Amino acid sequence: MKTFTIDEAQSLLPLLESLLKRAIEGKRAAQEIESQLSELGRRIYLAGGMRVNVADVGRQRTEIEAHQETVRESIAEIDAIGVQVKDVDTGLLDFPCRVDEQVVLLCWRMGETTIEYWHTIEDGFKGRQPVDERFRRRSNSSNRPN
Repeated sequence: MKTFTIDEAQSLLPLLESLLKRAIEGKRAAQEIESQLSELGRRIYLAGGMRVNVADVGRQRTEIEAHQETVRESIAEIDAIGVQVKDVDTGLLDFPCRVDEQVVLLCWRMGETTIEYWHTIEDGFKGRQPVDERFRRRSNSSNRPN
C-alpha cells in the first residue's frame, strides 16, 4: 500500500479534485437520464401504452453507459494514484499515511482547501481528528536530504 506524507497528499489535491468533479458530473448526468427514462416508463404504464421513439431511448441508454464509464475511469485513476475514494457524492478521499509506526488515513472532502483531518482505519470518518504536529514533523523530516 502506498503511503503519503501530508505534503505529498496536499500536492495531489488539484488533480484529485478535477478527477472527482468529472466523476460527480458523470454520475449526476447518468442519474438525470435514468430519471427521464423512469418517468417515460411511468407515463407508458399510466397511459396503458404509447408510441416511443426507440432510437431516442437507445441513445439515452448509450449516454448513461458513457457517463458511467467516465465515473469508473475517474475513480480508477484516483485509485491508481493510491488514494481511496470513500464517497463520490461528497467527494470524500482518504490518503494512507504512516505515523508513529501505524498506518492512518489523512481525510479530505471536496470543498476543504487543505487536508486538516485524519482518522484510524477502524474509526473512519466519524473518528476524524485534526492533523497534529506528528504529521508535519514527518513531512519535514522526509524532505531532508540524508
